[in-house]
Parts: sequence; C-alpha cells; structure tokens
Amino acid sequence: MATFFSLYPSTSSSLPSPPRTPKLQFSLLKQNSTCIYFKKRSLYVNSVLSAETDSKVPQTVQTFWQWLKDEGVVSAKTPVRPGVVPEGLGLVATRDVAKNEVILEVPKKYWINPNTVLESEIGNVCSALKPWISVALFFLRERFREDSKWKNYIDILPEYTNSTIFWSEEELSEIQGTQLLSTTLGVKEYVQNEFLKVEEEIIIPNKQLFPIPITLDDFFWAFGILRSRAFSRLRNQNLVIIPFADLVNHSARVTTEDHAYEVRGPAGLFSWDYLFSLRSPLPLKAGEQVFIQYDLNKSNADTALDYGFIDSKSDRDAFTLTLEISDSDVFFGDKLDIAELNGLGETAYFDIKLGQPLPPAMLPYLRLVALGGTDAFLLESIFRNTIWGHLELPISRANEELVCQVVRNACKSALSGYHTTIEEDDKLKEGGNLSPRLEIAVGIRVGEKKVLQQIDDIFRERELELDELEYYQERRLKDLGLVGEQGDIIFWEPK
Repeated sequence: MATFFSLYPSTSSSLPSPPRTPKLQFSLLKQNSTCIYFKKRSLYVNSVLSAETDSKVPQTVQTFWQWLKDEGVVSAKTPVRPGVVPEGLGLVATRDVAKNEVILEVPKKYWINPNTVLESEIGNVCSALKPWISVALFFLRERFREDSKWKNYIDILPEYTNSTIFWSEEELSEIQGTQLLSTTLGVKEYVQNEFLKVEEEIIIPNKQLFPIPITLDDFFWAFGILRSRAFSRLRNQNLVIIPFADLVNHSARVTTEDHAYEVRGPAGLFSWDYLFSLRSPLPLKAGEQVFIQYDLNKSNADTALDYGFIDSKSDRDAFTLTLEISDSDVFFGDKLDIAELNGLGETAYFDIKLGQPLPPAMLPYLRLVALGGTDAFLLESIFRNTIWGHLELPISRANEELVCQVVRNACKSALSGYHTTIEEDDKLKEGGNLSPRLEIAVGIRVGEKKVLQQIDDIFRERELELDELEYYQERRLKDLGLVGEQGDIIFWEPK
C-alpha cells in the first residue's frame, strides 16, 4: 500500500498539462523516502498612458495599434487602448466604462489557432501534430518572415516571461523542495523531447518551409507564449490566441470568469463572422486599466508556471497530495474496485488549499488504502455497495492511527526538503525589494510550507482524538441495540 504526493496543476486548454511526477512516496506498512507573465505589482492603476498619448509606448505597439485600425478591428468608438502600466503593457480605458460593457471585439480571421495553421503554407506538414506544436511552429515561422501578415502582432510579444520554464539554474534553486520545481523540470523535459521529435520529423525534412534554423530556445519561447496567452473558454476553441485581447492583465479583484464570449457580428462592411467579444468585469473610469480573471481555480504554482506571477490571495496557496493503491497490496483488486465504484482510481489527486478543509473524498480514500488486518472483512463483496459510507467515518483505531502517522511523516519529510523556514521567508517578504522571480519563489515555497503545516496540524489533532472517536464496531453494535446508554455492551443471556 503506497501513497504518492505530487503537484498536478490543471489546464483548461489543449496545451499539455504538467506531468504527474511524484515528489514523495510513502508506504503504509513501511515508510520510504522518495513529487507564469509578471508578478502584479499593483491591482489598481489610477493613471496610465495610452498608445496615442505616451511617447513611452514602444514604437512596435504604436505600429500594432495602427494596424488594428487599418484592419478595422478598432475604431474611434473602441473604449480601450494599449498603455504602459506597472505590469508592462496592458489595456486602459479611454473613457468611463460600465460593468459588463463590451470593450473590444476581434473577428475570427484575426484569431490564431490550429485552423489558422491548417490554412497556411505549413498546414500539410503540421496536420498530424499536436495542436499546440502546430501553432508553435506557425508562430516561429511567422516570427522570422519579414512579409508575415502577423508581423505587427508578433513584434509586440515579449522575449520571455517570468514563467519558471525560463528561470536559470540559480533561480530554480530558490524553489528547491517545492512541487513547482518538480513540475517545471518535468515540463521542460517534455518540451525538449517534443522539440527533438518535431525537429527530426518536420523541421529538417522541410527546410523550404523553415529556411531559418529553429532552436530549442525558440521552441521554448513559442511554448511560453502559447501557455501564457491562450484563451480556452470559447465554443469549440481549445487553443486560440486573440491578438489585442491578450494584452489584458489579471487581477485578484475580479472574482468571475464570464467575460469572454464568441458571438456573431459584423466583421467588415459587407461581411459577418464570429467575433471574440470581451466585456469589462469591473466599472472603469477613463485612464484606469482593464483587468480580467485568468482562472479562479489555478493555484499559485499554476500561475507561476503558466504566466510568471503569483496571487496575493491565500487560497491560491496549495499542495497536491497524490494517493495510490499499491499494486503489491494483497487486497489491490478489491480496493481498486471500490475506488472505481466511487469515481476514483488506482491513483487519486487531492488539492489542499490554505485555509480550506480537506477534500471530502480524501479521508475515505486514505482509510481504504490503509485498510488491512482485522478490518479487511469490509472488503468482502457483501459490503461492496456500502463500504464507502463506512469509510467516511473512522473504521478502527489502528486504521485511523496509521493514516495519521503516515500523513504526518509525509508532511515532515516534505518540509525538510525546503532550504528555508516559513519565518525566514516571511522576513524576506516583509523586507521587500525582491526581484520579481525571487518574489515568486519566496511566495511559492512559503505557501506550500504553510499548507503542509496545515495538513500536519489537522492530523496531529486527529491523533489526539483517537481515543474519543467512534469506530465501525461501536457503530454497528449501536445499530443492533447492543450498546447501553453509558456506552457499555449489553450481553443477552438465554432464558
């Protein structure tokens, strides 16, 4: 019987998810030691400068804005423009904007998605590739073409973000011991392997389509751009880049995600098309920055990997426990059957967030994994349809104690892997003047440690209550009317 603990952030787009690489492994019988954008410096901007009024706005951005005008994507009625903001670039209101007012619309012909690739000159050689790889190759090819239709857009894209995939070895050492480090290294290995494969099968055999050599660094750039800028909540769109719309920044002040829509509308003087429509989730005054919510469900590890920032809200701090029924368990088949009947499997992932209770299914699954000895009778087929209800409550003192011991030992082992304490990290945060990446690193590691400490506290308190808990046999005797008012067992003697 074994338990694996790892980080597995989810992603709603067709971009690859970080691999489930276990950080820690524990045996319930015998323990064994064994698994992104700029940090927001301001959530509210009173005054920003637009592309048409500020000389600080890069010339590439001004050129891009003019291109959008020439293409009819924006007009004098468009209530937002690119502007210089604390995050770098963002969208700012040119007039007062009401809550839920449409601030921009981008016709489908200006979207970049797998269909865009299929209709391009590299469509034939990319048709069998994973969607994100085909779009990445499209970006790289267009990036090196002087006559590209997308040149004005690609020219405003950053060379890198603060996503951990772009960190140096020295910077990555600051997240030593974290699940984020394990995930980042797994993603980097995955992207490198995909590059080597596509280089051999697509890039080199088609030099007429890719005349300029594409390097691994180029491929990582494209991956980072897609990971940080893709929209994924549109109908039938799992991976789509929306130029202009992707300038909008994130804020924790926005607590809803229903701001992006796919609608039918005029795309020209005599044409109609699908439009990407973006509404402002907050009321704005002229000169204020537009913000949206990138994803309410993402942890700080997710946002550090995807965008290169972390959120100040404590419920973004998380640690993922990955639990597994060991295939060496003599009751493996029975336990797997029970887990699957209840929507779980051989491996189960539980995201624990700071300040929030444990996921409802976590304790039953732990008790199932630990089940053995004299408690194993519950695994018999006659209990198959009722056992999960029993597992929602303590089974026996031995089972509950084993669960507590293993989880607490796991937390202690994980906490020993960090090179700083919570107190040391808190002092660094209070001192300020941290670089953006060090600020992310400190925030991630202190967040993970606080969640691990929270988990340890929950099971430490559980251990102290073991003698007071009511277990299966006591509940069963009560159901049969064999326990008296004082909790004493009633023995019936034959007459």
